[in-house]
Amino acid sequence: MSSINKKRKKSSRMRGSQTHGTGFMKKARGSGHRGGFGMAGTGKRADHKKSLIVNLKERYFGGSAMKAKPKKYKVVNVEDLERLAGGKKEINLEKFKVLGRGEIKVALKVKTNYVSKSAKEKIEKAGGEVIVVEKKIEKKAGKEKSDDKKEDKQ
Repeated sequence: MSSINKKRKKSSRMRGSQTHGTGFMKKARGSGHRGGFGMAGTGKRADHKKSLIVNLKERYFGGSAMKAKPKKYKVVNVEDLERLAGGKKEINLEKFKVLGRGEIKVALKVKTNYVSKSAKEKIEKAGGEVIVVEKKIEKKAGKEKSDDKKEDKQ
């Protein structure tokens, strides 16, 4: 029989050792000793790092701004319109975006918030009509500035 050395578990090998082979214990913690990200937690001793900011200027701060995710619309293609209309001449697709894949032979009156150029052309070519309904955006009720204060000062 050949003698194969099996590696023992670290937990059993390190019994009695305070640091378990990591050296200084603070290094073995998660990110608890780090103090934050970048230059956080450096206090007044970070003057030597300020030269980095002076040299980089606008490139140091920002640069990784949050970008708005593109809106995802529920999609209906031109080829599906006849089936969705079900014999009707008018179809309401206000919650959908109408795209131009496929062909249409029936004249339909399509009501929608979003429509592509090609879809609009195909529907109108078949003798139909596209009505684009604009969403109403309600402004938040803010404080109205009165002219009374201006008149008092004069």
